[in-house]
Amino acid sequence: MRENKPMKLLSVAIPCYNSAAYMRNCIESLLPGGDEVEILIVDDGSTKDNTAEIADEYERNYPGICRAIHQENGGHGCAVNTGLANASGLYFKVVDSDDWVDAEAYARVLETLKKFVAEDTLVDMLLTNYVYEKIDGDYHHQRRMIYTLLFDQERIMSWHDMKRNIKGFTILMHSVTYRTQMLRDCHLELPKHTFYVDNLFVYEPLPFVKTIYYLNVDFYRYYIGRDGQSVSEKNMIKRIDQQLYVNKRMVDAYDLWAIEEEHLREYMLSYLETITVVSTCIAYVSNDPVNLKKAKDLWKYIKNKDPKTYRHLRWGVLGHAMNLPGRFGRHLSVRAYKISQKFMGFN
Repeated sequence: MRENKPMKLLSVAIPCYNSAAYMRNCIESLLPGGDEVEILIVDDGSTKDNTAEIADEYERNYPGICRAIHQENGGHGCAVNTGLANASGLYFKVVDSDDWVDAEAYARVLETLKKFVAEDTLVDMLLTNYVYEKIDGDYHHQRRMIYTLLFDQERIMSWHDMKRNIKGFTILMHSVTYRTQMLRDCHLELPKHTFYVDNLFVYEPLPFVKTIYYLNVDFYRYYIGRDGQSVSEKNMIKRIDQQLYVNKRMVDAYDLWAIEEEHLREYMLSYLETITVVSTCIAYVSNDPVNLKKAKDLWKYIKNKDPKTYRHLRWGVLGHAMNLPGRFGRHLSVRAYKISQKFMGFN
């Protein structure tokens, strides 16, 4: 049955915290969507620059398209929650303020969403590619992340139609556009003052996703290289407790073995394994005895919570690589992490 059609086709939330130096590029990349898109610029208590004024400027200059929302600082997750609470679009996407979208891919995305509406087939998750844009001075490295090995292109599918599950190949916030009402139905609420909640944004709604559509376009451009980015290795070490909190919340979210759809269950187990390996790697890279103990405690937490999931993660390809014994085992694990880091272009 068709949902009551809101005014907008797509709502895009842009969490902004002291983002004045780069948020214009993000907003400008979304303006070509015109009246079919609402751009929710969420000023998350910015105090060090004129982020709030820029948000208000765009609301004045583009009434009915841009909306400035000001709130006390609550962190990235809180800004996403605010965006979702205020969204009037049939679909909802998050674009971080230092990232942007590709113009041609954006047009294809909107055409696809309009097709869903015209044919009364509102899929729960539209999946698109993203591109790592790693910039360091004159060095510019691009890495496309595509999903052709996992899903067929341009047809409505269920998890049963997933072609294969590849360990470490995860759907990220950058690749998903969710049906807004589906997100509300699963009561998604991200924690305040916590980094790395984008994993929760993707992971927790997955059992509510019944229909999937993969559009093979390079839509999201994910900027890597800005000083202070949360995904920098230095900051991930500093914020390891927040990474571990997100990791544990993913463990607690579902009894994965109660999920009947095999492809979905295997994918969620793979996603959990990947995040647990990342948590472990960050502890290893820090070479801090306190963090090494935290990583060991994480594995104990999983074992006590769900021994079956622990065995699956512990003896999976990635999990086993992170649990090689002794200092030399940790050294090999860090080397594997560094090779993946260089190949994939992250951090």
